Amino acid sequence: MDGLYRGGDALWVDAHVHAAECARFRSYVVPGPRPEDCSIWVGAIGADGYGRFFITRAGMGFCVRPNRYALAMSTGEPLGVDVLALHECDNPICVKINPAGSVRQHVVAGTQSENMTRMGRGRRGGGRPTIRGVGRRARRERSVALREAVRDGWNAEAVREALLGGEPRLF
Repeated sequence: MDGLYRGGDALWVDAHVHAAECARFRSYVVPGPRPEDCSIWVGAIGADGYGRFFITRAGMGFCVRPNRYALAMSTGEPLGVDVLALHECDNPICVKINPAGSVRQHVVAGTQSENMTRMGRGRRGGGRPTIRGVGRRARRERSVALREAVRDGWNAEAVREALLGGEPRLF
């Protein structure tokens, strides 16, 4: 494989071939201090609240989702176009890949069908949100708040506030 990424092709990330790109990727990640914490993407965030990572292959620039890049980087094998990087943690800017068998998974490989099933179970997607404030704009605002909460290092209280948004606390 030549390492070229054409957007609709399999995404291949090799630690040696793409060493500089991998280092740049890692520079945009702030890992949480506890094993169950997400690793937060602090790079670009799109209008949909999901991260964006720009790569150049064979002189051509492309935008990929950071969670997908992290998944491809973790395997070192081409990630087919039919393989999605699903968020078990429901955090659109998480890029944490835990080893198989870990108690909590964050980003995992899955299919479009599995993604749609998860969205249905979580009452997300499919048109109008069932709960006020969980649409694209609210997701982006939450992602930006979370990115800002960790941009200069992990701040547990700021992370909690970003994740809760405007939701009141019981205690």
